[in-house]
Amino acid sequence: MSETSTPSPSRDTTDTGPASGRVGDRVFLGISRGAALTILAILAGVAIFLTAEGIPGITASPDEVKSGESFPSFVLPLVFGTLWSAALALVIAVPLAVAVALFVTYYVPRRLGQTLGYVIDLLAAVPSVVFGLWGMRVLAGQLVGPYEWLERTLGFLPFFAGPASATGRTILTAAVVLAVMILPIVTAIAREVFRQTPVLLEEAALALGATRWEMIRTVVLPHGRSGMIGGAMLGLGRALGETMAVAMVLSASGVITLDLISSTNPSTIPANIALQFNEASGLTVNALIASGLVLFVITFAVNFAARAVVNRRKEFSGAHA
Repeated sequence: MSETSTPSPSRDTTDTGPASGRVGDRVFLGISRGAALTILAILAGVAIFLTAEGIPGITASPDEVKSGESFPSFVLPLVFGTLWSAALALVIAVPLAVAVALFVTYYVPRRLGQTLGYVIDLLAAVPSVVFGLWGMRVLAGQLVGPYEWLERTLGFLPFFAGPASATGRTILTAAVVLAVMILPIVTAIAREVFRQTPVLLEEAALALGATRWEMIRTVVLPHGRSGMIGGAMLGLGRALGETMAVAMVLSASGVITLDLISSTNPSTIPANIALQFNEASGLTVNALIASGLVLFVITFAVNFAARAVVNRRKEFSGAHA
């Protein structure tokens, strides 16, 4: 009987592929790790610079800075104006963005929906100074009449107590401009999240007799809730850091007020830095940098809170369906 020998495996098919794959994985891992470390280094550098330059402004006495106030008294109205304008912009933009995303995804033909999506995305390419000019020259004047009506009709509320601004350059006008600016971001993310809804779940809801709106309410919105929150937080980050549009539209007085239609309005940290930095000197510059440090901390806190909310709702949203 002759002995049979088993054929040896071919080296050409076992060595080349896995080896090249391992090299590619190592290269990709190194690039990814380097990018992550670079981002962390940049953030650390920004934080160190703002802290080192801002501490003299925080500890400066009132007579050493242009505002003539202590740092807490100086920055508190700016923090309020920043958060107030961004919150108003979110209240206006998020429902509109979700409605537009649902309309484009579920209520129009696919080709028309893509065209509308491209048109909305083009708003993100418009420079902020253009939005500022539009808000200052066009929108503000158009809102004078509605502001007067709000004062007459709802003047008993602190939000519309008035007196109504004769120019229309109010915190509400600035919030409308910010809402238009963040609308493309929130809409694009919501649209992509809605498209990730499993088709089987949508068809199952329709097969059980649900109308299109009932299917959206019971399947699409719960599935995309974490994505909608993430998109809203990205829009909030854009609204918090916007400078030129708010500086051009808002007639700021540096006060804390809930009145949305008055000519007496709070300013925001980015707009105040943009308007005051060129004329500042000495410790006033450090005080402005310190206000930028406060904005930096606020942005970080908002991002961490958004991440916590998204992670807590991820399982409920149907991400693993």
